[in-house]
Amino acid sequence: MYRIITRKEWNPTVTQMEILAPMVAKKAKPGQFIILRVDEEGERIPLTVAGTNPEQGTVKIIFQIVGGTTEKLNHKREGDFLQDFVGPLGVPTHTAGIRKVCIVGGGVGCAIAMPVAQEFHRLGAKVTSIIGFRNKDLLILEDEFAACSDRLTVMTDDGSYGRHGNVTVPLKELLEAGETFDEIVAIGPLVMMKFVTLTAKPFGIPVTVSMNPIMIDGTGMCGCCRLTLHRDGKNVTKFACVDGPDFDGYEVDFDEAMSRARMYGEFERHAYEKACNLFREEA
Repeated sequence: MYRIITRKEWNPTVTQMEILAPMVAKKAKPGQFIILRVDEEGERIPLTVAGTNPEQGTVKIIFQIVGGTTEKLNHKREGDFLQDFVGPLGVPTHTAGIRKVCIVGGGVGCAIAMPVAQEFHRLGAKVTSIIGFRNKDLLILEDEFAACSDRLTVMTDDGSYGRHGNVTVPLKELLEAGETFDEIVAIGPLVMMKFVTLTAKPFGIPVTVSMNPIMIDGTGMCGCCRLTLHRDGKNVTKFACVDGPDFDGYEVDFDEAMSRARMYGEFERHAYEKACNLFREEA
């Protein structure tokens, strides 16, 4: 079992934890993920590694409360244990040869984008970061991005903090002004990553997106995390858990991915309500 060392609530729906998992902390790299179970009867859920401390043997995770399992996880406190914490899984984010990068993060996806930005900064790349949220109350990790970015823009949909608008607005402004990047890395909601890719396409800049579909085993055997890529005029099936989670944004069939992501929305809502009712009864 894996002890929760620290716990921090960023806002009412987003929580950060540090888990004592020395072997995972030793091996994990930016872009990889873990699969955990809250208890013996719990489902397996994937969460991207948001940071590691190999000396202390801890792994940082940041999650949004969207279903029954994340609701249960959010009720865990410092000193409590998780049943399983498996990883690192997936392919680390490609960083070799990239000297000028734009990191675009949306919402809780910024928790995944942050260690990627930090790694590029550590390697000496020039980092431009654009992060976006629905409103000021949902803002997370601004200081952390500021520390590893040569240039940072914060956007809110309602204009309550930073600039008013979505993340494609400053990205398009930079590209139209002649700014170039070796790569754009977009991490966040599927619709956001789709439109970041469409924004960059006229300028021919490579775009990497991080895909996080439903997973079960994390080894490519269950097939739940399959994605369709359009490559060389053909449709190619890949699995996010073993082939990703990073993919070429120009190849991803975002519409199919969004359709598949909506399939379990009603189930997640009922699971969340069931978990909430359980905790109310226990209280």
